[in-house]
Amino acid sequence: MLLKTLLTLRHTTGQLTWTVSVDSTVVRAHQHAAGAGRRPVPGEPDDHAPGLSKGGRSTKIHLALDTSQSPLAMTLTSGRANDSPQFQTVLDQINVARHGPGRPRTQPTQVLADRAYTAHKHRVYLRERGIKAVIAEKSNQIAARKKRGRHSGRPPAFDSQAYKERNTIERYFNRLKRFRAVATRYDKLAVRYEATIQIAIILDWKP
Repeated sequence: MLLKTLLTLRHTTGQLTWTVSVDSTVVRAHQHAAGAGRRPVPGEPDDHAPGLSKGGRSTKIHLALDTSQSPLAMTLTSGRANDSPQFQTVLDQINVARHGPGRPRTQPTQVLADRAYTAHKHRVYLRERGIKAVIAEKSNQIAARKKRGRHSGRPPAFDSQAYKERNTIERYFNRLKRFRAVATRYDKLAVRYEATIQIAIILDWKP
């Protein structure tokens, strides 16, 4: 609730730029994070969001972040989950209220993302909502388009200058991981780990 209030204040004072970066980071899960009970918990995913891979148990934090370093939305998955399927999930969670009358804002002006989110469906999703896509293309996609020649159509627009702002989310993940309870997951339940992250965001909040 406090985090939503802070976002509302920043939105009301015009501090949000609404240029949003989407990305994820992997967090190792401590051995004590395993073994959550089977009792249903509201909002808790069935797998509790730690995935088992060659590197051990891990969780992914998927985040939508404004360039003013204001976290707008977050979701958790297992560490082995792909980034791309969470792109629309995270963006659909953006809901920033404002003081006084008026609907909450749910739509950024533009979205910055790396090559992991270059799927055509994401570009269509953004275009249908009137959001500018600043998403890098994979080298094999560029090569395939060149191979097809004039039958391949136009390449997607890409604002290289705006893309430079994407480093904001990388730096923010580094800041969050200064908190030990975020850098290593000790919580058995995903909802509790998400609450831990939200507390870290509030403690790190810059006025």
